[in-house]
Amino acid sequence: MLYTFHKTTATLASLAEDKPTETTTGAKKVCLLKRADKIFAFAALCPHSGAPMCDGWVDPLGRVVCPLHKYRFDPANGRNTSGEGYKMTTFPVEIRDGAIYVGLLNTLWQAENERLNTDLNARDKDKDDDIDRW
Repeated sequence: MLYTFHKTTATLASLAEDKPTETTTGAKKVCLLKRADKIFAFAALCPHSGAPMCDGWVDPLGRVVCPLHKYRFDPANGRNTSGEGYKMTTFPVEIRDGAIYVGLLNTLWQAENERLNTDLNARDKDKDDDIDRW
């Protein structure tokens, strides 16, 4: 299984409409956003500068706005919609018996993914070194 779902400390009743709310799930801090009939989960920190995303707000188009530099992100997929090119990490959400569960990558899957990325980066670095010598 790719994700393990963890119960959050937040409840459906505790979420205000269109207000990012920080919560803990599986020892990880995430932001939850209640918008219409959906719940979104995304990284607690901005991918650009590390600002707390839950201190931001939701604009009229439903995008989460970082409080520091006003970068805007789609809470459904993390895409940066204001053009800076960053991507915010998002997480799958399940509602079970009124409780909110957020899916985090399994540790084994994550470790393998990191290993593959490290191997690819090392391979690319070796190619760059060869090019620099010529």
